[in-house]
Amino acid sequence: MIDQEGKIMGTFSLTDALNKARELGLDLIQITDKTDPPVCKITDAGKFFYQQNKKEKKKQKSQKSAELKAIRLSFAISAHDMEIKAQAIEKFLKSGYKVRVEMALRGRQKGLADFAKKKMEGFLEILKQTIPFKTEKELKLEPRGWVTIIAKAK
Repeated sequence: MIDQEGKIMGTFSLTDALNKARELGLDLIQITDKTDPPVCKITDAGKFFYQQNKKEKKKQKSQKSAELKAIRLSFAISAHDMEIKAQAIEKFLKSGYKVRVEMALRGRQKGLADFAKKKMEGFLEILKQTIPFKTEKELKLEPRGWVTIIAKAK
């Protein structure tokens, strides 16, 4: 059993532990049951669960970097539209997301895959001027078009 300051009090029976908690006007909370005997702590239950909730939320925030946003470029995208898409990617990268940039090719456009690749490379150059990034997945031709994944440079 652990007291409210975090000091180890020793091993007690359940009734003794509950009585000690009642004497102090606090609650007895089981921390882990994987050990024999289980570890319990004397503390305020509301405060304990509030802190646990806070830790979980902080952990979820740190996992945000694994999320993926997608931006799709068209084959006939104009220079101005590329700048607008670059601004959107900049916002995503600053927020900690990874971004999947794809240029879908349909029908006859697949025959002009080299032209599409140059256009994608040009877009990535425009993007490098606004925000530094690292390439997670190199530019690759997939069945539906060109795809790359980028993340914020650390």
